[in-house]
Amino acid sequence: MGALDYLSNFCTVTSTRSKRKALQTVDIKVKMDCDGCERRVKNAVTNMKGIKSVEVNRKQQRVTVSGYVEPNKVLKRVKSTGKRAEFWPYVPQHLVYYPYAPGAYDKRAPSGYVRNVVQAFPASNATEDNIVSLFSDDNVNACSIM
Repeated sequence: MGALDYLSNFCTVTSTRSKRKALQTVDIKVKMDCDGCERRVKNAVTNMKGIKSVEVNRKQQRVTVSGYVEPNKVLKRVKSTGKRAEFWPYVPQHLVYYPYAPGAYDKRAPSGYVRNVVQAFPASNATEDNIVSLFSDDNVNACSIM
């Protein structure tokens, strides 16, 4: 090992690179009443590092943020504006088995959305359900029974 190699070991800079965050989409429910509220929330989130796009929908009280960010940091930044905010608790109504179950139906939800709650599925071994399904239009063997 030569003198230059020995000295170059002291001069090399080792970088500890952190992993790059994955591209994420974060939906947040924010109570916004006016254009000023909407602008304040949008400006607060737009200034964050790693943000690709920000969409604000005041009618649904929803902010959608896409970028290389952590969801909790985005939520914290939105709350720093003084607005009441939480992660988007709703799912489209057609994805839920029974949208009017207790806890799922929310009057404040935007149209077409219900709360994301655990649903109870009906017991499939109930005899009444089996008899009713025999003569259903969805049953492919209904013609052979009749």
